[in-house]
Amino acid sequence: MSDIGEQNWVPVVSTYAAWLAFVLSIVVAVAVVQFHVALPTGGLVRVDGLTLVMWCAVTFFSGIVQSFARRYMAASRNLNRFFVDVALFTLAVLTMPAADNVVLFLFAWTGMGLVMADLIGYVSEWDEARAAGRLSRRYFLSGSALLTAGVGLLVLRTGATTITGILDGLGSVSRPVTLIAAGLIVFAALVQSALFPFHRWLLSSMTAPTPSSALMHAGFVNAGGVLLTRFAPLFVPERGLLLVIVVVGAVSALLAQAMLLVQPTYKGRLGCSTVAQMGFMILQCGLGFFAAAVTHLVVHGFYKAYLFLSTGGQVTKKPPSTGTHESSLLPVAAALVAAALGGVVFATLTGKGLDPTETGVFLTVVVTLSVFRAAVELLRNRSLSRVARLVGVAVTTIPTLAVYALVYNAISGLMHDVPAVHTPVAMTPVHWVLLALFVAGHVAVQFGWFQGRPRMYATLLNAAQPDPRTVSTTHASGSRADP
Repeated sequence: MSDIGEQNWVPVVSTYAAWLAFVLSIVVAVAVVQFHVALPTGGLVRVDGLTLVMWCAVTFFSGIVQSFARRYMAASRNLNRFFVDVALFTLAVLTMPAADNVVLFLFAWTGMGLVMADLIGYVSEWDEARAAGRLSRRYFLSGSALLTAGVGLLVLRTGATTITGILDGLGSVSRPVTLIAAGLIVFAALVQSALFPFHRWLLSSMTAPTPSSALMHAGFVNAGGVLLTRFAPLFVPERGLLLVIVVVGAVSALLAQAMLLVQPTYKGRLGCSTVAQMGFMILQCGLGFFAAAVTHLVVHGFYKAYLFLSTGGQVTKKPPSTGTHESSLLPVAAALVAAALGGVVFATLTGKGLDPTETGVFLTVVVTLSVFRAAVELLRNRSLSRVARLVGVAVTTIPTLAVYALVYNAISGLMHDVPAVHTPVAMTPVHWVLLALFVAGHVAVQFGWFQGRPRMYATLLNAAQPDPRTVSTTHASGSRADP
């Protein structure tokens, strides 16, 4: 296989270009942070903290995926086409957060979706792959149309042709127009990030080669969070809209977590996991913590890229969990202690959650729930002794969360020049009710309480199904997604 790959110069050039772009991104970031080098601040492009974070993350993901794909895809008959698509996709994703000109921004957003649809339908010899490509293309073009309508409305009302100009001129836009434009942009973000009920395209994309899936789950779906962060000044004054975003993110996260537990395939579980994580990301935007959302998308990108690139040893079909676990309360008690300590560490290092009147409390509880879930999974791993599991929780969850908090502080500091990303939002009674419901729903999903209810189980199983046209009808082709 490697001999075939070495006859093609396109994969080599594309891969080295990605790594060179990563090095240059790091150099630029260091120059800005340490030496205060001035970068373009408006017009065609705007290079700010959000741009730098995305450049570093995207080029790293692209370099890793392409390095992996040079051997993994070496026997593909359309190898050059694959790497050209990956290079174009990387270029579009790098352009999108940097674009200040509205036309360039919309062009990059639309191009990003069209290239990803081509990667999803890459194996054109398969009817299922072509169907998945067409389905995703319809979703992406619909999202682009919504975004174009929302941004176009703001252009007409402000007279500006740059995103910077639009945000500076929001004071001259009437509230009804602002809400309509903001709603359209939010819907575009939901489509892009595959939140419920737009999750079907993501669950139907498993025909894509594994490197394409890694790029999609590590970078493409995260663009919804980048979009909301870039237009943060549009949303922050509308606290009712932010609350709606919190609700949508929380519902998607909980539903996807439940759907994950009824998925019989590894890649299906990864798809539902991504929908859940994107729900958390959008929820963080609704809480006013846009820097936390960007941190989440970066960390999730690293984690999900690793999981997809390592699927070769794990793609097996297995029945859903029966919900039966150890009868001892020790795992739950230990997980609760780890989660509580994790919440304290996160709140102390970031300063979020220390003031009960601000939505930092909500964010800290979400982080605490994530620690609890990870600890429970580790403590239920029967391949390890009970002592090893307890020690594992102690030496992994808290230090990992401390690193996460420090990464959040670093990204938040780098994004100091991004408008409205550090605007606190006050907790309201509605927030507290939502938080209580979110915690209850998360606990119910975590312990599989719905699994004893056949009707709910069937509903979740049906909701987690991909489009039937994208599913192979033969068992032997279950691994056909990888050429």
